[in-house]
Amino acid sequence: MKRLEPASPTSVELEILRVLWARGPSTVREVCDALNETKPTGYTTVLKMMQIMTAKGLVARNEQQRAHVYEVVQPAEQTKRRLVGDLLDKAFGGSASQLMLHALAGQRGSRQEIHEIRRMLDEYEQKAK
Repeated sequence: MKRLEPASPTSVELEILRVLWARGPSTVREVCDALNETKPTGYTTVLKMMQIMTAKGLVARNEQQRAHVYEVVQPAEQTKRRLVGDLLDKAFGGSASQLMLHALAGQRGSRQEIHEIRRMLDEYEQKAK
């Protein structure tokens, strides 16, 4: 039986996932405090979002402690890869070159990022041989 992928996260859910990826398993209070470092966010808003994320399969809740602890279901790289794959299919008709061209045209990459892209392309080309 094929395992279902969690639903794609919204932009707000991605902010919460970034906190959890950086901190590891955390309570709602800890996530709320981390989010408040960049913009005011209410505790009940974060709680509701994390409850929705649990229902969507994005996070799991450990109820063994008094304060429920939430953790991500999938690693950051897997989630990012899925999001990029969705974008690639929906916006660029599956064309990786169009995705890269638009990404680089939209925001200038640093010298280090360009070097890393070249390295990855060389690596990809070697695997394809």
